[in-house]
Amino acid sequence: MTDKTKTASSFSRRGLLKTALATGALAAALPAFAQTPGRKPNFLFIMADDLGYADLSVYGRRDYETPVLDRLAAQGTRFTHAYANSAVCSATRVGLITGRYQYRLPVGLVEPLSKNAGVGLPPSHPTLPSLLQDVGYYTALIGKWHLGELPTYGPLKSGYDEFWGIRQGGVDYFTHKIYGEEDLWDGETLIEESGYLTELLFDKTVETLEERSRQDEPWLISLHLTAPHWPWEGPNDGDIAERLDEKVDPAGMAILHYDGGNLETYAEMVTYMDAQIGRVLEKLEELGMADDTVVVFTSDNGGERFSDTWPFTGKKTELLEGGIRIPAIVRWPGLATPGTVSDTPIMSMDWLPTFLAAAGGAPHPQFPSDGVDVRAAISGRQMADRPLFWKYKNHGQQAARLGKWKYLKIAGNTFLFDVVADPLERGNLKQREPEVYAEMVGAWERWNAGMLVHPEETNSSGFSGANLADHFGAGS
Repeated sequence: MTDKTKTASSFSRRGLLKTALATGALAAALPAFAQTPGRKPNFLFIMADDLGYADLSVYGRRDYETPVLDRLAAQGTRFTHAYANSAVCSATRVGLITGRYQYRLPVGLVEPLSKNAGVGLPPSHPTLPSLLQDVGYYTALIGKWHLGELPTYGPLKSGYDEFWGIRQGGVDYFTHKIYGEEDLWDGETLIEESGYLTELLFDKTVETLEERSRQDEPWLISLHLTAPHWPWEGPNDGDIAERLDEKVDPAGMAILHYDGGNLETYAEMVTYMDAQIGRVLEKLEELGMADDTVVVFTSDNGGERFSDTWPFTGKKTELLEGGIRIPAIVRWPGLATPGTVSDTPIMSMDWLPTFLAAAGGAPHPQFPSDGVDVRAAISGRQMADRPLFWKYKNHGQQAARLGKWKYLKIAGNTFLFDVVADPLERGNLKQREPEVYAEMVGAWERWNAGMLVHPEETNSSGFSGANLADHFGAGS
């Protein structure tokens, strides 16, 4: 472990920030951020992988602390009703990069997106990075792509000037292999690099920031982490990776998914990520770029096996709140008031219209965004209610959210919840509120009529009606 890693790791274990937040002392001591007049903002968009809603201590995690992200929340706006576009990875990434519901494209319907699926994000489709390029931005993706394979698809074909990271859904953190194949890239060149992947991604981010500080144009850095996605390996678990490297079949990689990991390892992965984010934020300060940089931290979907999703139920792949409700923290100099907490529902696809509006651009007229500019919510103001929609082929899942109401269908069972009063989604109100229920179902059906339909959108096996009856009580 390098000296800088030791320093960052020790910083991640400090509990002082959490205590200060509880007393309100930190907010009063925070530095003031004010964007340079007339300058377009930079965007540092950090997205964790499979991080649950309550996996940060500022969101309620009880068995470890995340002081860097707690501090970031104290410096800006923390959303308590932020949603992923999907309960799975690639689909959300389609929604994020296009600013539209992922179900408008075939790639948005495929999960997991296997290496030989033959689908990907069409290079001709306007994206967040390509639209920012149009208004003078330099764009870089550092981390996970997972939106299609070479030679047809790739970050450099979809608006990024630079790419350094992985193309698949997840790799071993030390060997950087998946199923025995190398998957670490610099642009379109396969490379070999020694080290723990989380640290390598932050090393590259620091390097890119230093390069950008010597240039005049504004920039977007999409830092799409793999942590804490399986395989669950902490920064000191290289010996586990060496043993797994001998297994090149799919079952070999699956060992750490189905049988491996534990809560302690998961905590190491998240706190290490938190400390590395601290490195990047310190570099922004050192380079004099903090006042001109919007920092967003979020997740691609709800949590997996070791995640904390309280006060919700459900995990990744489920349209219960725990599968789609995610942390979202925004530090926006001159816009976000330190310590703001917003209950406005926002979604992954909202970042495209939000960033473009701030940069003086706009979505492509032939591909209007399904998202909205959420700068008002970031500033602490209320925004008008709007409907949000989801579907997922497994178990025939459907969901819609409008105001406090949520419609859910899963494995043939249908529900109406007040997710503000009942975040656990236990009380089915569809018989008590039949008009609301009918309106929500109708809205979902009208919306779905404009979306592509996956041939496997059926009540597939694996999550039975009996399981649901145990969870919710009576359903229909």
